[in-house]
Amino acid sequence: MKNIFKTSLLMATLGASSFMASTNVALAEVSGNAGVVSQYFFRGIMQTDTASASAGLDYEKNGFYVGTWGADVTDGLEIDFYAGYGFETESGLGLSIGATSYQYTGDFDSDYNEVNLGLSYGFVSLSYNVGVHGEDDDLGIEESDYDFASITAEYEGFYATFGTWGQDFEGDYFELGYGAEVAGFDVGVAIISNSEELDVETGEGEESMVFSLSKTF
Repeated sequence: MKNIFKTSLLMATLGASSFMASTNVALAEVSGNAGVVSQYFFRGIMQTDTASASAGLDYEKNGFYVGTWGADVTDGLEIDFYAGYGFETESGLGLSIGATSYQYTGDFDSDYNEVNLGLSYGFVSLSYNVGVHGEDDDLGIEESDYDFASITAEYEGFYATFGTWGQDFEGDYFELGYGAEVAGFDVGVAIISNSEELDVETGEGEESMVFSLSKTF
């Protein structure tokens, strides 16, 4: 389960859904996206140490959304499915609820299934996610429970995120980044610092710089 680009994509999806709900737009909207990152991180955990390509498709109507997203994780593919509802009040308070399922081909990982809750106001957004990491005897993975909470602040393309894992999972990370549109493409750069529990390479915690390029159509 896993990405910097995906996290930004899902936040944009929720934002678009909230806007549609608050303005009572009845028309449905279908959008697609494709992108590449220099390394694939998700919630502070490195998924690939090389470049990873991804693509997704979303459908939105009156605050409801459903979509799918896939990424190369070297040993197969990650394929995500998600759906939910988001809205924004006249005072600018945004709320969302949804669910996400992370599935994999190959021997990369077993499945994850979680419920997603979101709260936003102004330039600050909060998320709380609770889920189950599925059992896979062939990969030696036992079923486990987890939760993940994050807070993000954004201002004129800059953003900062702190996230922390709980229950059977442990660890936290800090991410600082910047994104902008250049010639019709979204480009971004981020520095990610994770704790030793999330460092799958050395187990000591490290800092990584990640570059991203994506296009929404």
